[in-house]
Amino acid sequence: MGEYCLEMIGITKQFPGVLALDNARLELRPGEVHCLLGENGAGKSTMMKILAGAQPMDTGEIRLDGEAVHIQSPYHAQQLGISMIYQEFNLSPYLSVAENIFLGREPRIGRTPFVDWRRMRQDAREVLAQIRADIDVTRPVNELSVAQQQMVEVAKALSVNAKIIVMDEPSATLTDHELTALFDLIKTLRRQNIGIIYISHRLEEIFQIGSRVTVMRDGQHVDTRNVCDLTREDIIRMMVGRELTEEYPKEYFALGRERLRLDGLSRKGAFEDVSFALHEGEIVGLTGLVGAGRTEVARAIFGADKKTSGSILLDNDSIEVRSPRDAIRQGIGLLTEDRKGQGLVLGMTVRENTTLANLSSLLKGPFIDRKKERAAAERFVQDLHIKTPSIEQVAQNLSGGNQQKVVLAKWLFTQSKVLIFDEPTRGIDVGAKAEIFKLMNELVREGVAILMISSELPEVLGMCDRILVMHEGRLAGELSGKEATQEAIMRLATGAANAA
Repeated sequence: MGEYCLEMIGITKQFPGVLALDNARLELRPGEVHCLLGENGAGKSTMMKILAGAQPMDTGEIRLDGEAVHIQSPYHAQQLGISMIYQEFNLSPYLSVAENIFLGREPRIGRTPFVDWRRMRQDAREVLAQIRADIDVTRPVNELSVAQQQMVEVAKALSVNAKIIVMDEPSATLTDHELTALFDLIKTLRRQNIGIIYISHRLEEIFQIGSRVTVMRDGQHVDTRNVCDLTREDIIRMMVGRELTEEYPKEYFALGRERLRLDGLSRKGAFEDVSFALHEGEIVGLTGLVGAGRTEVARAIFGADKKTSGSILLDNDSIEVRSPRDAIRQGIGLLTEDRKGQGLVLGMTVRENTTLANLSSLLKGPFIDRKKERAAAERFVQDLHIKTPSIEQVAQNLSGGNQQKVVLAKWLFTQSKVLIFDEPTRGIDVGAKAEIFKLMNELVREGVAILMISSELPEVLGMCDRILVMHEGRLAGELSGKEATQEAIMRLATGAANAA
């Protein structure tokens, strides 16, 4: 057996109009965490889909323990000891933990077609014990926390005797406590000599768990280095191909008129008595722990959920927002945290998604003016630097960062007065983040008021003029940009400030 348990050599993959991978390579050692980094569209996901058997490569070679293999399907990849944990979990919510772990591979009673339930539950307990996960194997998966669901995904991988596990953005939806559990789990897997390929845009994690880093750019291998030999700035420079002078390019503007005000806004069971105002010239942050009620407040403002009590004022006029259509008509836009499920129609083109929320502005009699629609979509592709072969590209074929830009284009086309950004940088790279932050500055300069919801405290501190902190469905406090620190925010978010 050689030094590497996996070698991907000279991997090339072309899609219509796009060279996704160009002579890319990656090597993995047993028991290491090899971090795979790059901007959105760099080719990371395509590379891993080829490894997982979900897509064929055009040219190249894959070796496992020095032996060349031709991976024909996801099932074949599993048989070879390769498992992939996607950002969106591949679990059946209403089946039990044990059923999910052995789905399609249920043990049988002798040669009969009947499932040996006792053995399956025992086998599930044994594989969960390997990763020190104390989970009731009879519970439906939809009753588990995100961190527990992730452990079930890892248990699935181990149950097929995986020697290589790919984790794609595993921390995107985790709380700090759940993140600690994930890192402990990764350490356990390393001790079992399992090689891990770890994809993440959270660079601080790389220095906590990574052994080596491979950076890709434009489908090509840029470099592979030991984590201990790199700084955060080194990684960013390798990823974007240039010096990124400012991660958070915050600009400050004179405070203008009040755009939006909430007075005692409440939704029973979600949040209570939320009051604050947004003005022209400012970005206001709304943060707190997962489950604090941040997204629920945004959905009530946008009319996606019905408020129980309280009032919403826009430009000092009281408004009723009974539906998203009402909100759009009034000039309120919401970039949802779930861009794939709620922000885009994935089967529609970039052009169709861009104009979807404001088709009435394109009407020429009873018909849509296609020339005007194409011109609008082309303008946003150019202005927002959306990487796409054409405006007729289907949205699901774009990288995460470019999908997010299409969502932003959709709301810019509505000419909203108030924009709510809910986790605007989740799952996108540092270069795309900086571009989105610059666009936020431009919007504020033009008089748009922005409410920015984020779990990423560095970006809240870096981009917001004021920060509102929620705790258990209520506003726990407000911090000015000057007095805000991560410690001060966490004291409010955990209720420690009130306890004191």
